[in-house]
Amino acid sequence: MHRIGYVLTEGFQLLALATQSVFEFANVMAGEPFYEVENYSLAGGMIRSSLGLAVSSRALDEQSQADTWIFTGVIDPLARPTPPGELAFARQASPRARRVAAICTGGFVLAEAGLLSGRRATTHWAYAREMQKRHPDVHVEDDRIYMIDGPIWTSAGMTAGLDLALAMVEKDLGADVARSVAHKLVMHQRRAGGQSQHSELLDLAPKSDRIQSALDYARKHLQRPLTVEELAESVHLSPRQFSRVFTAETGQSPAKAIEGLRLEAARLMIEQSTHPLDVVARETGFRDRRHLREAFLRSFGIPPQAVRREVRERP
Repeated sequence: MHRIGYVLTEGFQLLALATQSVFEFANVMAGEPFYEVENYSLAGGMIRSSLGLAVSSRALDEQSQADTWIFTGVIDPLARPTPPGELAFARQASPRARRVAAICTGGFVLAEAGLLSGRRATTHWAYAREMQKRHPDVHVEDDRIYMIDGPIWTSAGMTAGLDLALAMVEKDLGADVARSVAHKLVMHQRRAGGQSQHSELLDLAPKSDRIQSALDYARKHLQRPLTVEELAESVHLSPRQFSRVFTAETGQSPAKAIEGLRLEAARLMIEQSTHPLDVVARETGFRDRRHLREAFLRSFGIPPQAVRREVRERP
């Protein structure tokens, strides 16, 4: 039995508890109760989330043990200092656990406890710079879904905790079980830790369904040249009207936005597959690998080969 202890702070983010479903369904998929999950807090008893919903918890003490400890975050870690008792427990529990993890801004607890010193870590993108400023000895990577550095696991904000939990299931029970859990939870894509926290479609944030439909069409047909005329036709607008509305709603020209979608898709393929760069370029709509390299250098400052090399070198 693998024991997982969630450490809850008053005002914890309720979404962190959603990750417990990953371990619940891992037990179902494995056909036996591999994981045992329990909530803990400093004083024990009922503890309230940021939404006001209270859950029961066991009190943390020197006898509290778990194979995996998961520290949950709060909405604003800068406004809510971590209780000293929680920091002391993190330091004490870390050497005895198989791994220690933090979801979202729970990474601040590990950083303040000194567990991230000299390690690579991530957190919610909105607080990554502040974490780096407050803890210069931590190598904060603000554009990662989750990070694994030895026994220390950290995740980006909110739903990234689900990806972190799935990665734990894959580590413990194998890729087949993790895929089955993701399918059961209707997670259309199990994101790799190196994947960017940012989504090109979310950044564009079109205001109308019509422009959103054009972007969805583009994402599904990235292998094609995707002219303004084709995109306009897909949503029944004239090319001139489409370009005007698209730029007004997204702040970018159609050509610039499509290149962003191509780059996002190419980066994912490079990180999550072993396809040659020629194939990656062809599948994501670049003329050839040279065109792909030029776009990567222009947008990311590094060539695609460096991205693949970085993925291979990650722990």
